[in-house]
Amino acid sequence: MTLEQLRIFIAVAQREHVTRAAVDLNLTQSAVSAAIAALEARHATQLFDRIGRRIALTQAGRLFLIEARAVLARAAQAETALADLAGLKRGALALAASQTAGNYWLPPLMARFRAAYPGIALTLSIGNTETVATMVQEGAADLGFVEGGIGDADLAVTTVAEDELLLVAHAAPKTARKALRADDLKAMRWVFRERGSGTRAILDAALADLGIAASELDVVLELPSNEAVRNAVEAGAGAAALSRLVVQDAIAAGALVALNFKLPKRRFLALQHKDRAPTRAERALLALVDDQTPPGARRTRSGG
Repeated sequence: MTLEQLRIFIAVAQREHVTRAAVDLNLTQSAVSAAIAALEARHATQLFDRIGRRIALTQAGRLFLIEARAVLARAAQAETALADLAGLKRGALALAASQTAGNYWLPPLMARFRAAYPGIALTLSIGNTETVATMVQEGAADLGFVEGGIGDADLAVTTVAEDELLLVAHAAPKTARKALRADDLKAMRWVFRERGSGTRAILDAALADLGIAASELDVVLELPSNEAVRNAVEAGAGAAALSRLVVQDAIAAGALVALNFKLPKRRFLALQHKDRAPTRAERALLALVDDQTPPGARRTRSGG
């Protein structure tokens, strides 16, 4: 049974005349008769009574007419829905992001996307970098945003922005002006993010470049969020490496100071699964990323 056969059946039923239906459908009479005969033969059910030169629906035909109309209406709705999806009028986009990207960099972008495409339902899950990579790999998220390196061969990685890490403390201004060396870092108390976070990975790498292992430091707290780390530092627990996005207001208010220790800039990365074709919604969101990125720093893709 095809949609075309249903259209022919409905046209004949409405007109109770094969020839008139054929004319209106721009088909030959033989094609219309063959379509009706095929329906009746396939299902061993007579749909029309032949009464002289006219035809009339049987009881089975009247019941089938209701269902045929419903099927064609549903097909029309599906065609409209597909057209809407193609035009970004409807749909869904599941995002996952690590904490700095998800809490600070991504929300303004989501607001712009929502304003441009109000019919697309946006959801956001926040975890650390490893959690986000797993969600994208397993299909729980369409698109991920993280800080730090990703080693998953199934994921395509696109650089979308840069982020600056600062070493901050609740300390006197003279401490902030002093250029810190390896011995100074070893003498400090520290508040760390948990393992698996992009922030922690960047700090570990920077310390390793100075020949310092995390086990050599006085780590008084290891906490699972940027906000928890920042609040602990503001309370005097120790120093921490955090994104400028996380600490800039606290620095401006005098609650924190940035210490004189250069940490490398890091990239915000978009993650997509290599085996899944990006949706129009994904491409639209990444286009907004390009729009807000300076011309000399357009996103670059690696990993296939």
